[in-house]
Amino acid sequence: MSVAHMKPGSIDEYIAGFSPEVQAILQKIRTTIHGTVPDAVERISYRMPCFARNGVLVYFAAFKNHIGLYPPVRGDAKLMKDISEYAGEKGNLRFPLDKPIPYALIRRIVKARQKENQARAEAKKRKGK
Repeated sequence: MSVAHMKPGSIDEYIAGFSPEVQAILQKIRTTIHGTVPDAVERISYRMPCFARNGVLVYFAAFKNHIGLYPPVRGDAKLMKDISEYAGEKGNLRFPLDKPIPYALIRRIVKARQKENQARAEAKKRKGK
């Protein structure tokens, strides 16, 4: 069964479906996300690894020639400029496997998403009172 068609039950199962080189990249992305938001919850959603805290932080997935990172990043002009070279269709990001993966940029994206999610959660809490 190809990785694209499998239904992994965990992020460990997802990562295990790739070559050792890609596994190392995926594991480092996972570690980067946990290092940024230690209490993020891991799960599989849409057949991809997903990290959530007050909503989805990021999804990531391996493809033949790149690592995809989702969802789209919005709001931070400097961050938007820095991710522009990796922009794919619909705002997803594509990190080519033949170039160094920008882990520091992934960390910044996760921090920005955490900030967005936290603000949304606080606004929802205030609205509910």
